[in-house]
Amino acid sequence: MDAPAQMGIMEIIGIAGSVALLSGWRLYLTILATGLAMRYGAIPLPEHLQSLQVLASPWIMGAAGFAAFCEFFADKIMWLDSVWDGVHSLVRPIGGALLVLAVIDPGDPATQVLAFILGGSASLLAHGGKAGARAVINTSPEPVSNVAASTAEDVLTVGLLYLAYEYPVAAGAVALALLVLAIWLLLTARRMLRALFSSSGRGPPAPPAGDSS
Repeated sequence: MDAPAQMGIMEIIGIAGSVALLSGWRLYLTILATGLAMRYGAIPLPEHLQSLQVLASPWIMGAAGFAAFCEFFADKIMWLDSVWDGVHSLVRPIGGALLVLAVIDPGDPATQVLAFILGGSASLLAHGGKAGARAVINTSPEPVSNVAASTAEDVLTVGLLYLAYEYPVAAGAVALALLVLAIWLLLTARRMLRALFSSSGRGPPAPPAGDSS
């Protein structure tokens, strides 16, 4: 199914939002998947998004592939994933913001600045939700939930990215769903971590009244 030659503002915003939010989960996988899809014709980009064609460069795909390979394993090792998330607290928002710049019309500098700020904020929000949720999962001693959550993120990133590019009309719904999910993860992780730390900091129970021992 060929992408349309012209897209409306809602489709453009939907694609930009999807790319920004998915970059907060898997920046390198987002870059690699987009580059591969364009290189092999799976995503026929409209003229407006031809600036993204740079992602199909062998050098960029090679670097993104190596980083995605490292992230694939680091993200599945308990607590190492949280260290990796901490290191990428700045990398993912900036990367997501730059990807959004490639989607927005370069002829309007004011729109580009706004897109950079909003794209970076969306990536940071998604990153925060992911990192918080994984910190909660890491409190469990068994490794299965960690691996399952990481694998789900890999699959969702590729699937939702394809859906956003191949069906621009649906990209807005994808972005909205990702935004709601990121906010929910962030709030849930915050609540659970606060409950965990408050319970761990609670002292031993007071002895019964009248107990002199």
